[in-house]
Amino acid sequence: MKRSAVNDILREGDAFLRSFGYRLPPFAYRSPDWMRQNRASIGGIVEARLGWDITDYGQGRFDELGLFLFTVRNGRVRDLSRGRGMLYAEKIMISRDGQLSPMHRHVIKAEDIINRGGGRLVIELFMSDAEGGIDGRAPVRVPVDGMERKLEAGGLLKLDPGESVTLLPGVWHAFWAEQGDVLIGEVSTVNDDLTDNVFRDPIGRFADIDEDEEPVHLLVSDYDRWL
Repeated sequence: MKRSAVNDILREGDAFLRSFGYRLPPFAYRSPDWMRQNRASIGGIVEARLGWDITDYGQGRFDELGLFLFTVRNGRVRDLSRGRGMLYAEKIMISRDGQLSPMHRHVIKAEDIINRGGGRLVIELFMSDAEGGIDGRAPVRVPVDGMERKLEAGGLLKLDPGESVTLLPGVWHAFWAEQGDVLIGEVSTVNDDLTDNVFRDPIGRFADIDEDEEPVHLLVSDYDRWL
């Protein structure tokens, strides 16, 4: 992705969030220079990989295959084995109308996916087989706002604004918006996007950035290189 396109998506996404009365934390609007100058005091942000995350999954087709994300809070993976500490995470996301977030599962993370407003969120679901691959036959059972919903393998769960689903580790899922862009909330156990995403197809989690202009804000995938 060109950095200029990423910058445009950041601005458009922030405006979309604000249209629902959603406000990002102040650090979201800090410049790259400010973050470099204050690196010693933002270790918690960098270590938890809080912040902006614009991805086309390395495929260069953001309008078709992509997602806007902002990680608002996140604990530490190493605390999960201790069973105490900050064991949760929260993201806000935007799925554009018809834009696919591709089929994947998580090894550790359990998550609630919430339609916070806009259009309808469509989620395609499969269970895992014994080897962790997609089971094309097993029915899928997931809690939708606390009530079990049963679907056939590959069934489409459609969430209207206000509805949510709980996805446990191993549940394969892909999603997209229909009838308009969707504001998506995610509440989960600790999030680790570096190691805990298993994709069905050979794609990347983050975008490859062509630096055609200066970044307005750093992405979480920029932290290692810029800070």
